[in-house]
Amino acid sequence: MTSSTTRAVAAPAPADPSFEALAGAVDAAATTVAGLDPAAREAAEGLRAAVEAAHRGALVTIVRRLRDDESGRQLLFELVDDPLVRMLFSLHGIIRPDPLTQARAVLATVRPGLQSHGGDVELVELADGIAYVRLSGACNGCSMSSVTMRNSVEQALVAGVASITAVQIVPAEPGPTIIPLSATRTLEQTPQEAAQLGWVDAGPLAGFVTGEITQAQLVTAGGTTKDAIVVRLEADLSAYADVCAHQGMPLGGALLDVEAGTLTCPWHGFCFDARSGDCLRAPGAALESLPLRVDGGHVWIRVDQ
Repeated sequence: MTSSTTRAVAAPAPADPSFEALAGAVDAAATTVAGLDPAAREAAEGLRAAVEAAHRGALVTIVRRLRDDESGRQLLFELVDDPLVRMLFSLHGIIRPDPLTQARAVLATVRPGLQSHGGDVELVELADGIAYVRLSGACNGCSMSSVTMRNSVEQALVAGVASITAVQIVPAEPGPTIIPLSATRTLEQTPQEAAQLGWVDAGPLAGFVTGEITQAQLVTAGGTTKDAIVVRLEADLSAYADVCAHQGMPLGGALLDVEAGTLTCPWHGFCFDARSGDCLRAPGAALESLPLRVDGGHVWIRVDQ
């Protein structure tokens, strides 16, 4: 056993080791320690704990001093981007995985169970300690089994992520403005008749690119003008008045998160469900939705006369 320990410490470390080399050396040392007899392993673990405690104390002092200085804070942010510094800070508990990463990891553990019952879950947003999630399939019902699955998601997130204090389920049912492209149908009226009822031709369907926000100025036959945005996410199209529900600012420059299905106002950061228009930060607030249809390869949006 002594010879194996000697071989482990005899190999010289590179003068300027890479992140990968250092990580490999740590793993090799941990493997060696695990193979020691109980007394030797206890001594090695005690030495490691003492050295790490000393290192952590010094690092905490350095981080606090950097935080107290304006230029030091900027330097600290740059240092954390270095993989080796991040690994060291994480090892000593100085920085922790961001809540979003933690929440997604927690959901990955419960997703197989949901999928085995025909359901699924996705994380929409984290805000003010609340996790907004969307359930689909068998999870999105009112049966006792769906309630059980919802509870399992909530319990897992609250228990697994310290910063999450509550979970809110975002409705998965599509709003009335969403028209799946696979289910498009012809307008019952002629284009002239539709125009008289407030329907405006917003342009060819091909001009609305998935994953993008398209601004449109709609003018009815009666002269009514409406600034609108059209959001396309895969097979779903949604149209809204180009006005944020918060302070009435335009949404043309909003951030569209395709993966999360959210629309974030560029002015004050209010976040909305891109498919339904519901505000995820202020329950009860919502974007002004506009009826939308697809006919003859064109997108039609209705504007009140």
